[in-house]
Amino acid sequence: MASLSMMLISPSNSSLSSHSHTPFLHKTNPIFMQKPFSTNIKTTRKLSVLVSPVSAALHALIFDCDGVILESENLHRQAYNDAFAYFNVRCPSSASSFSAETLNWSLEFYDVFQNQVGGGKPKMRWYFKEHGWPTSTVFEKPPEDNEQREKLVDILQDWKTERYKEIIKSGTVQPRPGVLRLMDEARAAGKKLAVCSAATKSSVVLCLENLLGIERFQSLDCFLAGDDVKLKKPDPSIYITAIERLGMSEKDCLVVEDSVIGLQAATGAGLACIITYTSSTADQDFKDALAKFPDLSEVRLNDLEELLQNVVIAN
Repeated sequence: MASLSMMLISPSNSSLSSHSHTPFLHKTNPIFMQKPFSTNIKTTRKLSVLVSPVSAALHALIFDCDGVILESENLHRQAYNDAFAYFNVRCPSSASSFSAETLNWSLEFYDVFQNQVGGGKPKMRWYFKEHGWPTSTVFEKPPEDNEQREKLVDILQDWKTERYKEIIKSGTVQPRPGVLRLMDEARAAGKKLAVCSAATKSSVVLCLENLLGIERFQSLDCFLAGDDVKLKKPDPSIYITAIERLGMSEKDCLVVEDSVIGLQAATGAGLACIITYTSSTADQDFKDALAKFPDLSEVRLNDLEELLQNVVIAN
């Protein structure tokens, strides 16, 4: 599915930045973080001819999970480090020796890392490939073939997932501001709702059941996890699949993401995307996003509808 190039409509009598009935989007309000609307959406190439404007109507909201529904980065980091400690994972410290300490991903490292490599198993494969395959209680010597390496990654990921579930079940984790209210508002207006996460299905299900509640989770029109597609974000597969299952046109859907990886996946599927950034993604380049916000606490459904209505599909 080809990616859509997008521009914003900017007739003199319909500029969003001058609408008094959407004050949180006004150019003088600090909550609206983007530059003027004429520069919010980057076209993928210079346009010589514009197709006639296509009327876009918001019929479906698609949410990422980690970073959007909950601020989960540090929870995942904690679970990974607990797994490394449990299995005594030690990476090479030099060509001839291994570290005396178990592997521990620092907050500074993980803030960058988790936005560069999506999915748990791909993270570990990449890290061990770059830093050397480790010793552990699983394999006394570093695994030398793909079968052993995949077994190690599978065992670490399974244990990490169970540990992450324990953290979620603890009752100390809350949804990010505005998420539940926006979902309920969209549902009441007859919009379709979906969640697309790169994480493993079992961990996402537990997260959504605990943070959204059973009723909201079971009423989702589409739910996809990393297990459901062959390629992880930033590959657009998960969003392409979601569009198909929702039975929607790309122009009628809006994605809510928190990172450049998620933004690339959404725009790669031809979808408009807004960003609700976290402390670890705030400095990323979101020039291809429709808009960005610190959270969803001040964002209303009619604001998102108006944003999407001002998108034109360009040739």
